[in-house]
Amino acid sequence: MKEEIGIYLLLALQVVCAGVFVSEIVISVLGLSVTPIAWQLRELIELGAALGLILGVVLGALYLRLARRRTRAAESALRVASGAFMEVVHDRFAEWGLTPAERDVALFALKGLSLSEIAALRGTSEGTVKAQTNAIYRKAGVSGRTQLLSLFMDDLMGEALIPGPDQAA
Repeated sequence: MKEEIGIYLLLALQVVCAGVFVSEIVISVLGLSVTPIAWQLRELIELGAALGLILGVVLGALYLRLARRRTRAAESALRVASGAFMEVVHDRFAEWGLTPAERDVALFALKGLSLSEIAALRGTSEGTVKAQTNAIYRKAGVSGRTQLLSLFMDDLMGEALIPGPDQAA
């Protein structure tokens, strides 16, 4: 929140500073009559505006650098989470004793593919894929795809939200 306010203040500073330089041009183009100010004061105002613009560029670069660093950290965390998810998936598949074909089907099911899509990708019939998904669900102790996915989400979150039969109090 503080950074967002800082960015808006930085933008406001740059707009005001740029306005100092643009105002003289606008006044001249529109032919407006203004009361002149002492040249020393005008020079101080322009110097302040120039320093404000330079400060804006420096702070903008720092904010950009910080944002890029955070983006890289988030991407790295996402890669770690993705790797952790696949590790959990492979551990569970081994624990359940899934065959290589069942592992493929289970991965496709977790990705949200339909039975017909899985069958087309694997070059098998939908009946075969349906039999394999039923075997996967039986070995995993679940009744369907949603429960299968929730097992992995529970593993990643650290604990089940709803206790299973073996966790009942």
